[in-house]
Amino acid sequence: MSDHPALEHRIAVLEDIEAIRQLKHRYFFACDQKRPADVLACFAAGTVAIDYGRIGVFDNAADMLAVFTALACQEHIVEMHHAQNPQISVLDATRAEATWGLYYFMINTRERSVTQLGGYYLDGYRKIGGEWKISSTVFHVTSTQILDLGEGMARVIFAGRNAPAAIDDP
Repeated sequence: MSDHPALEHRIAVLEDIEAIRQLKHRYFFACDQKRPADVLACFAAGTVAIDYGRIGVFDNAADMLAVFTALACQEHIVEMHHAQNPQISVLDATRAEATWGLYYFMINTRERSVTQLGGYYLDGYRKIGGEWKISSTVFHVTSTQILDLGEGMARVIFAGRNAPAAIDDP
């Protein structure tokens, strides 16, 4: 036992925060690279609470992944997820939570449109077998801009908080 248990605890918390940060970045990179198996590996097995708004509400990562694969894993969909402003709290040795800002940019080469989305995630994490996994996640949209690029000049289709389903239905 160390003479500095408080220091060891603080270092362990910092290591956990960095592991959670790396997990979220792996998740976004796997989404952008269209690697469903790598996306799935970021989530806890079994019941996971996922609420991605209009994309869907799921009680496990595999069901969410089926929708992700159908919508995003297409050649004509080019995506960029950028995480920002993380606020990560380690609750204890096996539980943590975080808020993440998201800047999302998607080019649909088939429809010749661009979507920029801003929002934030509220995530829960569990440490399982020494690894942090996403155990819950909710995404809230804060801004949306959709542009039509079809006429050679960008035309705003929508600019505001949440685009109506009629023009932004997955």
